[in-house]
Amino acid sequence: MHQTTLELQGIADHLLRREIKERKAIIDTELEQIRIKEWRAYEQCNQEFRKQERYCKEQRDVLRALEDLEATERKMYELDHRKVRLMTVCKVALANLAMWTRDHYFPPTYAHATWQRLVPFFRLTGRVVRQAETVQVELRPFNDRRLNRDLAVIRARVNAASPRLPDGRHLLLTVCTGECRDVTP
Repeated sequence: MHQTTLELQGIADHLLRREIKERKAIIDTELEQIRIKEWRAYEQCNQEFRKQERYCKEQRDVLRALEDLEATERKMYELDHRKVRLMTVCKVALANLAMWTRDHYFPPTYAHATWQRLVPFFRLTGRVVRQAETVQVELRPFNDRRLNRDLAVIRARVNAASPRLPDGRHLLLTVCTGECRDVTP
């Protein structure tokens, strides 16, 4: 259109060609800038498209994994922990009772004794003789002199403390010297 306008004005050919070349150079520079922007936009569009494809693939993988999980899902059952809790409370109470007995009636050498060291004393066999005012526990002696010495100290400390049972009777410990009739501990 610009060229037609110049031709109608009657401008010489060599001036017309020079004007058209100058104008074309300006337009080509502008077009080159536009092409660069267009190429950047095209590359950015391709990057975003690849990103979208990657996200779609990840989402498909997650959905497939969820379907597989759902297909292999096992039924869950709620556990009843009441019995376990009750047994734990009983074990703790028994351990506290054993430690209290250790602290009050055992010799000082047992001050830091563990359950394994105290077990032989709590598993001793013997018999229980109930009387109106007392409950006498006759224990069978050990085959070990050291344990028998410790048992004698325990017997003396318990008898000196004269503990009372819940029904009011006194507890007495004795160690059989002759034949003992064994009864469960």
